[in-house]
Formats: sequence, structure tokens, C-alpha cells
Amino acid sequence: MSSTLSPAVVFDPACGLRSSRVSLRPAGPGEVEIEVRAAGVCHSDLHIVTGDWPTDRPLVLGHEAAGVVTAVGAGVTSVKAGDHVVLSWFAPCRRCRKCVAGKGWLCTGTRAVANTLPDGSTPFTDDRGEAVWPYLGLGAFTERLVVPETAAVKVPDELPFGIGALLGCSITTGVGAVVNTARVRPGESAVVVGTGGVGLSVVMGLRLAGADPVVAVDLSPERLAAAERFGATHTLDGAVTDVAAWCQEELGGVDYAFEAIGSPKVIETLPAMLTPGGAAVLVGMAPTGATGAFDLFDLADQGKRILGCNYGSSVGEIDIPKLARLHLAGRLPMDDLIGRIRPLAEAAAAFDDLRSNTGVRTILEP
Repeated sequence: MSSTLSPAVVFDPACGLRSSRVSLRPAGPGEVEIEVRAAGVCHSDLHIVTGDWPTDRPLVLGHEAAGVVTAVGAGVTSVKAGDHVVLSWFAPCRRCRKCVAGKGWLCTGTRAVANTLPDGSTPFTDDRGEAVWPYLGLGAFTERLVVPETAAVKVPDELPFGIGALLGCSITTGVGAVVNTARVRPGESAVVVGTGGVGLSVVMGLRLAGADPVVAVDLSPERLAAAERFGATHTLDGAVTDVAAWCQEELGGVDYAFEAIGSPKVIETLPAMLTPGGAAVLVGMAPTGATGAFDLFDLADQGKRILGCNYGSSVGEIDIPKLARLHLAGRLPMDDLIGRIRPLAEAAAAFDDLRSNTGVRTILEP
């Protein structure tokens, strides 16, 4: 274990969010050590802080990040020291049935969702020598980390680290929901309910796919204005508009309804927004154990579908480099998703930024 202690943002179920200092062990076989250059603050981190997703152990938070490889363990071949990488939180095992079928986002062998490395261990200890665990297998709110090789995706050196951080989760999730999960075609219509970082990424993906019209729904005028900049053709205030009725009266229903909040009450309204044969796409992550009710006759009679969407149905090592190239070619305006850049010590304020409903992301820099 390294004798050097680095600052880290830790959520401890016993005492809440706190600043801490952690040590990092060297990279072992199949692992990569990375110096973190930028980390995005995501609602999935906030779900831990608020208790929506309970944890029984202290976690180094942070799961969308980019940095530079500083060392690799035995057997690592896809990256080397000095490479710029985006961290993909859903590190697939590459061996299970779903991975072999090309559906790494459904990997049954990953340990990321258990907040450990693939062997069930953690690379972190605190200043008392006690284990601290990596949130979603990463723990990016610190200066250095160790991850499995499948979590470190090489990207062009010219990609800004802040953009790379967002590619690790929100952008890949949102754009992937459009092009991978829903497979939206040019000219198809869509509504996006919730225009935070992921929702705005869905809007970007719809513009990239050629969807029209694209309706954005939110409670915040600032978020709706951002959605227009990202390609929404119509905006609706969800507090004063019956969105389902509007979609039926104005458009005859939409082909796709994307929910990017994770609200069961909102999700229940999606099928009524759809045209026959349309699909509701659940992009936002609801609290653990949440349920919803639907008109089952309507779903069957009208051939409507409900599609679950985990990580944009993406395989990080394939989709992240594609999105990076699209950004560098000027086809995905991801710069506009970055709002404030704060030092790691201001993580608590960054969570306040997330709660403020601006729609854009705060980036932490160690």
C-alpha cells in the first residue's frame, strides 16, 4: 500500500459525506493506475448521499472521470503509461454470456455495482488503515485510483479531460439511449422528460439521429432554455402542461418518450404520450425497489413498448471512442454541458450545483 495519502470525498453511512485521505495500493495483474484529471458530479453519486441507494460501507464517491495512465499491472495490453483514458464505470467481465453476445451493459460478471474491483477487493484504505471502497468500482473523487483494464478506455490526447469525464457516464448514457437502446431513425418524433445532464445528452443524441420534432419537458426555465440550445424544437413546463394530452393533440403521440429523472410517477405517464407502436425509454434510475403502474390493455392493444436502458446500452470500449471522435469533429457540442469547474475540496458545493436544476454538469478537478 502506498504511504502517500491523497484527498478523497467519501460517503460513510455512519457519518455522511466527508473529506478524507486515502492510500492507494499499486496496480495488480489486469489493473491500471490512473491520475484523475477531471470528474463529473452525477445524480448517481447524489443517490448515495441522499440514501436513495443505501450502502453498508464507506465509499470513495465519483464514477465519471478522465485522466492519464501512470502504471499498468501484468497482462494489461490495451493501455500504457501516458495514455489518456476515460473511465467506464460498468467494467464488463468479457467472459459471461451477455458479454460474449456483445451486450456488455448487461454483464452478469461485473463487480462494479457491488462497489468493488473484480476480485472483490478495494485499492483504498484510510489514514487508520481501514478499507474504503470504490463507488461503482472506480471511486473517482480523489487524485489517483486503480481500476480493471476494462474500465480504462483510451481516447485521443486532444480530448479535453472535462469532456472525457462526462463521456464516462452521462453523455454515453443519454446518447446511447437514443442510438443503441431506442435506435431512433431520422424524422421520428420524441419527447424527453427531465433535462439535466443525462436528459440534455438524450436531446443531443436525438439531434444527432435526425429526430424531429424533439420536445423537452422540465420544471426549470433554465433547463428548458439549455434544451433548446441542444436541439429541442419544442419545450414544455411540466408543472402547467399535461404533457401526454399535448403530445396526442399536437403530434398524434410521439414515437419515443424518454424519461431522464427516475421518477415512478413520471414514468407511469409515458405510455399515454406515445403513438401506437411507440416506445417509452427509462433512462433515469429510480430509487431501489420503486414500482409503477400502467394500463396493460393499452400497451397490448396499441403495441406500445417499455424499454429499460442501462448505461445507454453501451459497451464503453466501443462507444466512448466513437463519441469522442464525434465531439472532436464538431457533431456533439459537449462543451456546453460543462457548467462550473470546482476543486475537489468543493465537492459538497458541487452537489448543491446538481440540486440547483441548471441542467449542466459541475466538474471536479483534484
